[in-house]
Amino acid sequence: MVQGRGMQSDARAGWVARMAIACVSITAIVAIGVMMGLFSGSRPEGIGSRDGRLAPCKRTPNCVSSQADADKDAGHYVAPIRIEGRARDVWMALRSVLRSMPRVRLVTEGENYLHAECASRIMGFVDDAEFLLDEKARVIHVRSASRLGKSDFGVNRARAESIRSRLAAMTR
Repeated sequence: MVQGRGMQSDARAGWVARMAIACVSITAIVAIGVMMGLFSGSRPEGIGSRDGRLAPCKRTPNCVSSQADADKDAGHYVAPIRIEGRARDVWMALRSVLRSMPRVRLVTEGENYLHAECASRIMGFVDDAEFLLDEKARVIHVRSASRLGKSDFGVNRARAESIRSRLAAMTR
């Protein structure tokens, strides 16, 4: 009997050792992937503004857009940023907000269009955030979309709302 328990204990210890090795291996693979930028994806085609419109969201839930139909596509819809005050001042403030955010890099800065790449803290996943100034309608349209995967756990919506809040605080 005592010998049988010893064999069970040895088997359990072997299993624990194999699991520890597996965890260390997975961690190392992920770390190497992060360092090599494997989770950043490539810049999608279709980024930009065409005829006053940003690209529509794909069917996956990892995108929000103020140009999505609020009634027919509520999962993708996010309200545009309302302009209070001078449009050009708010546009410049938006640039400042984006520059102040960690892991955000402005890629394109046009007169009425901004494109920023936003990297996640741990894995380095890159999302594309786009902004389109519509002075006539007194709004800034926003689109934020993940490059990889299907779900973003609400990160793009939270980013859009965070930018809206920071901008409102800055332009009061």
